Amino acid sequence: MADTPYAPSRIRALPSWLLGRAAARGHRLVAEALAAEGMRMMHHAVLCAVAELGPVSQAELGRTVGIDPKDMVAIVNDLQKGGLVTRTPDAKDRRKNAIEISAEGKRRLRRTERLGDAANAELTAALSDEERAQLVALLTRIVTPGE
Repeated sequence: MADTPYAPSRIRALPSWLLGRAAARGHRLVAEALAAEGMRMMHHAVLCAVAELGPVSQAELGRTVGIDPKDMVAIVNDLQKGGLVTRTPDAKDRRKNAIEISAEGKRRLRRTERLGDAANAELTAALSDEERAQLVALLTRIVTPGE
């Protein structure tokens, strides 16, 4: 934990502190990996959501992913400029735009998903396959208690 700021031993033993440090390391690893493809994390998240939900209205996409509408416009603009998504009038409501992943977007998404997977493998490299599965199961229970 060389790049981890000092914290007293009592603090370093807290799950909240450890989760925060693990999240920060994971965020850094994934952000660096995606940057190799010229992709930012939020852009990647939106591209993943469009691939899963599309065609989807821009407003629905923002609500689903939890991104402010102004930020969503900028992200979709960037993705469209990169040829990764298309934006066309929604067939059901011409006042809305339908966002859909393009063929190039699908290709880029496959590459960025591989990079993200490799970054997550690096993050959990000290764990066995069984430990990794257990970690994911435990974190899922922490993130969604009672489900």
